[in-house]
Amino acid sequence: MELGLHIADFTFPAGPSNLSDDLRRIAVTAEDAGFSKLSVMDHLWQIEPVGPIDTEMLEAYTTLGFLAAVTEKVDLLAWVTATVYREPGLLAKAVSTLDVLSKGRAYLGIGAAWNEDESVGLGLHFPPTAERFERLEETLQICLQMWSDNDGPFEGKHYQLGRTMNVPQPLRRPHPPILIGGGGEKKTLRMVAQYAQACNLFGGPEVAHKLDVLREHCSALGTDYDAIEKTVMFPLDPGADGQNVDTLLGQLEDLSKLGITHVHGWVPQVASITPLEILGDRVVPVIADW
Repeated sequence: MELGLHIADFTFPAGPSNLSDDLRRIAVTAEDAGFSKLSVMDHLWQIEPVGPIDTEMLEAYTTLGFLAAVTEKVDLLAWVTATVYREPGLLAKAVSTLDVLSKGRAYLGIGAAWNEDESVGLGLHFPPTAERFERLEETLQICLQMWSDNDGPFEGKHYQLGRTMNVPQPLRRPHPPILIGGGGEKKTLRMVAQYAQACNLFGGPEVAHKLDVLREHCSALGTDYDAIEKTVMFPLDPGADGQNVDTLLGQLEDLSKLGITHVHGWVPQVASITPLEILGDRVVPVIADW
């Protein structure tokens, strides 16, 4: 089992003028501590319960480019990209660019999007739920085509591309791994089985059931269930002095027994660095053998 760090709150004590320095310290410390993935949200306004909407929020792919420059080993992704915030061709190009500049460390984390308030506020197209899922599936198809040898046109219900040329191609082959966020049993988990290399679920009593549903979709589609990385979004709070480590290890062990191989989460007071160091010293080495 591995840990990943999700940076969801950019309201650091030193303020925006030192935000880049704080972000660099967090990223470098997480990498040195043994975290395997580093992610940011694809939001434009802050979300509850993280904080008030008018607190600091950075655009995801610009931030990932910065993180690529200050790290060397950790995988990078938006957890998860809102599929309707960018045209699919541009998104495929952005992830390809991130992969090349990070020397092969990009994932495409993606979902159907949900934040109507920020979309309406900033004038982004936000269609009804059913259409967002249709656009998500077409986006996945376009990305996979752009990451292949086929640079021909794409004709979908919502997107039409005249030529899916993509130069340079990502370094990671056959393409950057795709992680689809969400536990919807009819659409989301079916798309995981059909298109993705990783799923993301939220921790809780439903995890085992969601994995069973994913297994059923894999069986129906002829996909290798075991080849899909099972991830869970889960708070990683070791406590200010490590007092929560034993409890956290127990929770992670329970997830491991279900087949979860990566736990990804936000760390309280992450800018203080100490919680990351505690996790690196007392959690990462323990769970590595699970």
